[in-house]
Amino acid sequence: MAHFETLRGMTQVASRQWVNSGPGSVLPGLLLAALIAALAFGLRHIPGIGVLSPLILAILIGMAFHNLIGTPAIARPGTSFSVKRVLRAGIILLGLQLTAQQVIAVGGVGVALIVATLLATFAFTTWLGRMLRVEARLTQLIAAGSSICGASAVIATNTVTRARDEDVAYAVACVTIFGSLSMVLMPLVGGLLDMGPHAFGLWTGASIHEIAQVVAAAYARGQEAGEFGTIAKLTRVMMLAPMVLGLGVLASRRLRRDGGEADRAVPPVPWFVLGFVAMVGLASTGWVPEATVHVTTDITQFLLATALAAMGLETDMRKLAAEGLRPALLGAGAWVFISLFSLALILFLA
Repeated sequence: MAHFETLRGMTQVASRQWVNSGPGSVLPGLLLAALIAALAFGLRHIPGIGVLSPLILAILIGMAFHNLIGTPAIARPGTSFSVKRVLRAGIILLGLQLTAQQVIAVGGVGVALIVATLLATFAFTTWLGRMLRVEARLTQLIAAGSSICGASAVIATNTVTRARDEDVAYAVACVTIFGSLSMVLMPLVGGLLDMGPHAFGLWTGASIHEIAQVVAAAYARGQEAGEFGTIAKLTRVMMLAPMVLGLGVLASRRLRRDGGEADRAVPPVPWFVLGFVAMVGLASTGWVPEATVHVTTDITQFLLATALAAMGLETDMRKLAAEGLRPALLGAGAWVFISLFSLALILFLA
């Protein structure tokens, strides 16, 4: 501990010297967050660690750095820039991974099931959060992460929710833990129920939090189940845009109703969501060369990992611990609900 305290003191002294020498620059914090993101991508190749996505690893490393060593003050303008600007750029590019053709492949019944599961899970989680007396903003983040697409949904939703970085970290932790449990348990349950590849793929895509977790679970029961599960999950990710738009409108109305200043009101249509929709449209035209798909996917993941690393660099574990166990119970309740609700719909429709 003495070693960490010495390092913390050195970084704080150096930070004060840099800050006093002139205006802050985004470059130091941006580079620090990007380096952590690069480290997260490298660590995923280590056996055992690869089950975690680079997004999760990035926020964990950032949190460890901040709480053990201390984020230098000179880095704060860059971490703030990453959480806002870099994050939005990553969400826009995320649209290139989705196409209208993928939604058509899932079919009308499959899309209806995914939408029903998403809305029911979000509504249930919001209700349960009130019952458990979990703070409203944290409840929204857990609801979005559980019902849509894990960490990506959490950080996208926070652009209109504007919760604390500690709340974002807690929500990401919830969707990581419970999504990982689904990744392990669902193939076992699917085998016990003798589910067909389409039914099992739809179940994983409609209920598991992270795309990587869906891929791992769905492919555990064969190629056909894996492909259908991935498409179903990407269709669910497409719901991110209307969900964030809706939350933005509700937040704006709530702020005006409570007497908030007009210029502080959340814009009803966040511009980056329009960019996300535009990228989906572009991908659907077929004009994007197949050879560039992997490149744009890697760039998107790196931008999102950089944003999450920056969040970790601003997250105080003491504040995170102060949240208590009730948010964890909320995450568990959302996980159980989305798993059983989607399974019941699939078995009923089958």
